[in-house]
Formats: sequence, C-alpha cells, structure tokens
Amino acid sequence: MSRTVSANITLSLDGYAAGPGGDMSWLIETALHEQCASGFAGWYRGVDTVLLGRTNYEGFHGYWPAVADDPAADARSRDFSRWFDAVEKVVVSRTLSTADWANSRVTDDLEGTVRALRTTAGQGIAVLSSVSVIRALLAADLVDELRITRVPAILGAGLPLFDGPLPRSTWTLESVATIPTGATVSTLRRR
Repeated sequence: MSRTVSANITLSLDGYAAGPGGDMSWLIETALHEQCASGFAGWYRGVDTVLLGRTNYEGFHGYWPAVADDPAADARSRDFSRWFDAVEKVVVSRTLSTADWANSRVTDDLEGTVRALRTTAGQGIAVLSSVSVIRALLAADLVDELRITRVPAILGAGLPLFDGPLPRSTWTLESVATIPTGATVSTLRRR
C-alpha cells in the first residue's frame, strides 16, 4: 500500500494563500481558534514526512524550533514544535544545498522524491501551506487529499493557489466543518 500525500492550505474566498506582500493577518483568528487548532492537531499526528518549499522551510525554521521550550507558548504550540522538529522534512529547492533543521534534507526532484517516499514504510506525507509544492504535485497527479480551510475574507490580490492550467481531476468531499469564525475546513479525497 502506498503512503498518502495530503496538502493542507488556508485560502481566502477569492483563492489566495497570502495577501499582498505576504500578508497573513486575515487568517490568524481562524488559525488560533480552538476548533481549528484541534482539528489540525488531529490531522498532523498522522504525518511523519513533511514537504516544504524553500520559503516556508525558512519561515517555519525561523520560528518553530524555539517554541518547544518557550514557557509563554501554549501547550498545543509546544507540542506542535516538538513534532515539527522530529518529523522528516523534505525541502524542495533549486537554490538551497543543505537544510540545517533537524531531520531535514533538500531535493530538487519533487516528483521523483515523492514517488520514492510513497513506496517506503511510514505514515502520511503532508505539504504544509507551500503553494509551489502543492501546485507541482497537483500538476504531477501526486496529491491524494486536499485539506482546505476557507476563511471568509476577500483579499483582491496576493498569492493564488490555482494559477495556471492543471490536469483535470475529480474529488470527493469527505468532510466539512464550520469554525465559529465563519471559516470552513473541507477534506477532499482524489477519486
């Protein structure tokens, strides 16, 4: 049985993963809401390999390792920090040659790496908000599950998830949850 590749992303109503200049302020209320955070914690615990683009790797590496021992951080954030430190991290980059974060490695062959990972023993393989990686995996028909949190905000511009042609695919809605902030979390599985 092959390992599942799941992509997790938060989008605005108009399909942006980040606003102009990388603005993420529009999603903070939803991301910090107990129901959303609890659902995310349940999802990531089934993952032991994370795929990250260079930008997200650098951003996550610059923030998360210190949270594990930060007494001001909440228990869930400390737990996520420890998980993120321990999990295998595959950084997709043509410009990085090394990745210093524990359990990290760099590849410039996303498709080949994912095809190889799918044949190894382990839990799920996840993409955490890396738009370029999600797009490339969708184009290569290598995403089994999409977990999309849709925040009720229109940004008007920014970084779109869907930008350019993709091969046709059909998905089944497995679950949808409404967060009290008005956001919805949909889990879709590739048919």
